[in-house]
Amino acid sequence: MNSYHMTPGQFREQGKKLIDWIADYYEEIEKYPVLSQIRPGDVFNKLPAKAPAEGESFDTMLTDVEQIIMPGITHWQHPGFFAYFPSNTSFPSILGDLLSSGLGVQGMIWATSPAATELETRVLDWLADMMALPADFRSAGKGGGVIQDTASSSALTAMVAAREKATFFVSNRKGVQGKLTAYVSSQTHSSLEKAAKIAGIGYENLRVVAVNENFAMDPEDLRRQISADRQSGNIPFFVCGTIGTTSSNAMDPLRKIGEICRHEDLWFHVDGAMSGTALVCPEFRYLADGMELADSFCFNPHKWMFTNFDCDCFWVADRKHLIHTFSILPEYLRNQATESGAVIDYRDWHIQLGRRFRSLKLWFVIRHYGSEGLRHHIRQHVAMAHEFAQWVQSRGEFELIMPPPLNLVCFRYRGSDEHNMQIMDNINQAGECYFTHTKLDGRIVLRLSVAQTGTESRHVDKLKKLLLAEIEKIRN
Repeated sequence: MNSYHMTPGQFREQGKKLIDWIADYYEEIEKYPVLSQIRPGDVFNKLPAKAPAEGESFDTMLTDVEQIIMPGITHWQHPGFFAYFPSNTSFPSILGDLLSSGLGVQGMIWATSPAATELETRVLDWLADMMALPADFRSAGKGGGVIQDTASSSALTAMVAAREKATFFVSNRKGVQGKLTAYVSSQTHSSLEKAAKIAGIGYENLRVVAVNENFAMDPEDLRRQISADRQSGNIPFFVCGTIGTTSSNAMDPLRKIGEICRHEDLWFHVDGAMSGTALVCPEFRYLADGMELADSFCFNPHKWMFTNFDCDCFWVADRKHLIHTFSILPEYLRNQATESGAVIDYRDWHIQLGRRFRSLKLWFVIRHYGSEGLRHHIRQHVAMAHEFAQWVQSRGEFELIMPPPLNLVCFRYRGSDEHNMQIMDNINQAGECYFTHTKLDGRIVLRLSVAQTGTESRHVDKLKKLLLAEIEKIRN
């Protein structure tokens, strides 16, 4: 019988070629411009208008990767990538992801692959221990952890669970009950606005809390807004605090926010998307002071823990709220293990049913580096960022917007917004480095995020030279 499938032998042969190609890519990555230099439509127009009727060779596909795809890649793994936030990976993570793809597991419930569930539970407990998270976040306590795709999904999961808790789970049957109000700061990630829309809360019921001079949430303004909403007959139900905002790496005062949430009986979610990784280092755990007051917490190993996208770790202090919110058991999913109550079915812990075996790559990363190896590289990144901040302060041409708590430096040239954008755009187009900007207090601010797996001091030094060269152009 004819078959179009790739045989195990062919897969072995072509797979070795691809592994070699990936290894070569990392060895030669600095030859590429960090930011893709193509124009809109360049990749699209090089691709055939119709799919091939006959199968093509793997070598042909790899040639097209080189000629068509690679020019359209912005190289997030380039050591000169200082933009946005890291999306770093590592060889152990890539191998773990390859194994996950090879096994092809769909881990929606314990019965569909017990190892997928139990490894995830154990790895999340490992991380909770490595980061000194509260006891309630461990599987042996009332709560536990689960792997989501992104912090955006965790925010939505937390908000929906908070909504159900606040309405005594009536919304599960009758839709959103009452005018619920949620609270974020002006620096909170935009995913919370999207979550409010999806959860049926509505943007008009999402309150924006003021921030202080370091762009951290102002607890007193939070308290005032909650009080005003209660007096208006609204139902405050959810607050999001942040360990390291995306725009400026601001650190919200978690303890003060958490105390308000406990007093007012509001769900307190903490987003540690990038900066949460730093909690594996004891010296940075002061940033999480008050975490024991949180109902949920998430961070992304796919940002700063050398684990390729996607992998977000989400913990709750009491898992029953998730299960009461998301558990729906159709007949085709009924099985003896679920009925016994002795297993975790992670489909009840978030929005989607289907689940990838993401814990494999995280398991590989933690076992390869160990907690000490992870701490070593995090400390190196923070040290490079702080050294850059000191350099900024030593130069009269620049100003440091705020002291960097971790690995993100916010600074600007002492000139116009137009000059700052010109400096950034010229450097990015040259291809050796790539960094981005934000707007704080109405001014353009440049951002340097130091967190790529292969970044060394020489790459930061290169950016310094490029910045000074651009300033010289402006002066002349």
